[in-house]
Amino acid sequence: MGQRVRIGNLEISSPLHDCVANDIAPGTGLAPEEFWRNLEAALRELQPRNKELLAVRDRMQEAIDRWHIENRGKPHDAAAYKQYLISLGYLRPAGEDFSITVENVDPEIATIAGPQLVVPVTNARYALNAANARWGSLYDALYGTDVLPESNGAEKGPQYNPVRGARVIEYAAEFLDTAAPLAKGSHAEVVAYAVSDKGGVKTLHVTLAGDSSTGLANPAQFSGYVEEGERLTILLRNNGLHIELLVDRSHPIGAQNPSGIKDVVLEAAMTTINDCEDSVAVVDGEDKALAYGNWLGLIKGTLTASFPKGKTMVDRSLNPDRTYTAPDGSSMALSGRSMLLIRNVGHLMTTDAVLMDGNEIPEGILDAFVTAYVALHEHKGTARYGNSKTGSVYIVKPKMHGPDEVAFACDIFAAAEKATGLPARTLKIGIMDEERRTTLNLKECIRAAKDRVIFINTGFLDRTGDEIHTSMEAGPMVRKNDMKSQPWIAAYEDWNVDVGLAAGFHKRAQIGKGMWPKPDMMAEMMVAKIGHPKAAANCAWVPSPTAATLHAMHYHMVDVFAQQAALIGKPRASLDDLIAMPLLTGTLSAEEVQRELDNNAQGILGYVVRWIDQGIGCSKVPDITDVGLMEDRATLRISSQYIANWMHHGVCSPEQVMETMRRMAAVVDRQNEGDPLYKPMAANFEASIAFKAACDLVFKGRQQPSGYTEPILHARRREVKAQG
Repeated sequence: MGQRVRIGNLEISSPLHDCVANDIAPGTGLAPEEFWRNLEAALRELQPRNKELLAVRDRMQEAIDRWHIENRGKPHDAAAYKQYLISLGYLRPAGEDFSITVENVDPEIATIAGPQLVVPVTNARYALNAANARWGSLYDALYGTDVLPESNGAEKGPQYNPVRGARVIEYAAEFLDTAAPLAKGSHAEVVAYAVSDKGGVKTLHVTLAGDSSTGLANPAQFSGYVEEGERLTILLRNNGLHIELLVDRSHPIGAQNPSGIKDVVLEAAMTTINDCEDSVAVVDGEDKALAYGNWLGLIKGTLTASFPKGKTMVDRSLNPDRTYTAPDGSSMALSGRSMLLIRNVGHLMTTDAVLMDGNEIPEGILDAFVTAYVALHEHKGTARYGNSKTGSVYIVKPKMHGPDEVAFACDIFAAAEKATGLPARTLKIGIMDEERRTTLNLKECIRAAKDRVIFINTGFLDRTGDEIHTSMEAGPMVRKNDMKSQPWIAAYEDWNVDVGLAAGFHKRAQIGKGMWPKPDMMAEMMVAKIGHPKAAANCAWVPSPTAATLHAMHYHMVDVFAQQAALIGKPRASLDDLIAMPLLTGTLSAEEVQRELDNNAQGILGYVVRWIDQGIGCSKVPDITDVGLMEDRATLRISSQYIANWMHHGVCSPEQVMETMRRMAAVVDRQNEGDPLYKPMAANFEASIAFKAACDLVFKGRQQPSGYTEPILHARRREVKAQG
């Protein structure tokens, strides 16, 4: 377990101790020894409550399992099942209506709708890319993705293709006609943009082909400008989001474009969740020190990363603010960085990064206290840029089961504020609606955090994993692709929005939607993901800065807050649909069963082998057809629970599953043969810790708490690290 430093009754991993003492503490006014003493005092009260809440989970699951076993073979009695859930306290009666009272919420969260990134905080390069994705080149995003087809001479190729460039310019002009239309004509007809003076106030003057003049249909959309010789930056605003038109006829693209625009830059990733949970492989004090150190660097503005790009080294740091001249002549600035949130871990896991009385402490409590400690840098005004203009710290809290666990998270945050001297309710909470008991009791979960809550969202994968595990004894589940058409899914997505709006989230907090999983399929995303703002969600997850730039166009096309206003007071979802179990009806052919097993097993192995052997918690993993999909522990949870469920109910046999795992290991080995760090599994199954971990997730899936993957992954990753 490495060297440790003892402070009071705590034994702290040396890398974590050094991170706190040498990096976090200086400049905060809080001595590290005092921080650790305060943490120990809080743990004496909080740790037993954490343990009891997990015991409640277990008791409820055992009771639900027992109900299904006792009623096996009988027609499902939905009314009796609902009453049983109420009798358990699993389903709580909804209380009186209320509105959240959270204060000091930044506009990026409360009043501006836009894309949201999720990034592993342990990867400094990715974290910086995400933070800097507040602004993105639309021209680059269109040119480099499949949004524009490579037909009729518009191929990408190794060199710049002016035919494709012309398609980009045309597409961007059509977008501008939607987001910032002209009083007459089209942006495609523009031959010159200029800033003119009318009575001491600057306006946008536009010249069209044929020498006719026009301006914006809504002149108020012109928000600012920057003039540098022949170069002109025009700042527009629509639905709370900004657009930059970069005019530069000396640039090759500007010279090709009749209007002189060399690029259209969109305000894109308004918010970014820096993840300490599902997208990282953090299993010990060394890993925690890396995660906390990177978060500290983001908050202080000091994080940097150097990496090779082609034949040169690239140095990356946080972008500065962007400055403009406002129409009235005053100076104005916009943030150059995404608003940063941090996702702490849930209540389940403990960590050996800190021992108390020789035992591991709850990892989520450690996360909250260190997050508060880091926040002192911003609270004292010593951070280079500052993240929150309102003094808030935004913590996304995952995998909570019901209102009592949400209330406990708020108590942890209050204890962390007290221990570090932060003002009360500085730490805000994002409630991830990804567990069944939270969904069913979402109103009461929000009530438990009404003075801190700034975010709720839906997450299909974890939510499905919990759906399968909770109803494990009820019978085999429908196939994965069929799950999305089940009644509970549509009810879940609507319920989240309905409950959030009823609780006063409109222009006060985020209602979010889940990830687009195919980072190379942006054309498909552009068709599908506009459904999220149309559903009145003011943020939705995307897998890359490029995807954020493209998805930002959807928030110009849809006024999310108008969508929300139209839905307030119009509940659409049914509680009965929410508790309808997605059970398989009829029989599947042998070929259908095997195809499902192959798909799930390949996905499990492709993700787990990188997690265990290389410590990569989130990556683009080729699926069984070699299409790259974004995978993290949520995707792993659903796949492993599927196979465990089918095996338990005899849809497939343990022998068939093991044969599938071995065969798919060879497929994954082939897919990774170009990776010099990759360790093949099929060459020696007994020697492959990664293969053993994948098998554990399936064959021990029913025994895992709530079907979570962390206990097995952490144990097996530690094995690999112990081998050096």
